[in-house]
Amino acid sequence: MIQITRKDGKESLENMLRRFNRKVQQSGVILVAKQNQYFEKPISKRERRLKAIIRQERKAIKMKKIKLGQK
Repeated sequence: MIQITRKDGKESLENMLRRFNRKVQQSGVILVAKQNQYFEKPISKRERRLKAIIRQERKAIKMKKIKLGQK
């Protein structure tokens, strides 16, 4: 759990909030929460690799078409 306290009695709320947000970002709490938001069936390493390869190929084809001025 992340806790933030005032550095001194005069630190503004905005500064404390900024420090808190930075600590939360760096800790990765939000990233983990977003990953666990939806259940995803476990797939094998081989399937994951194949899907990644297909995605990369499709992206390469799309970028090539864009560079050539096609739709």
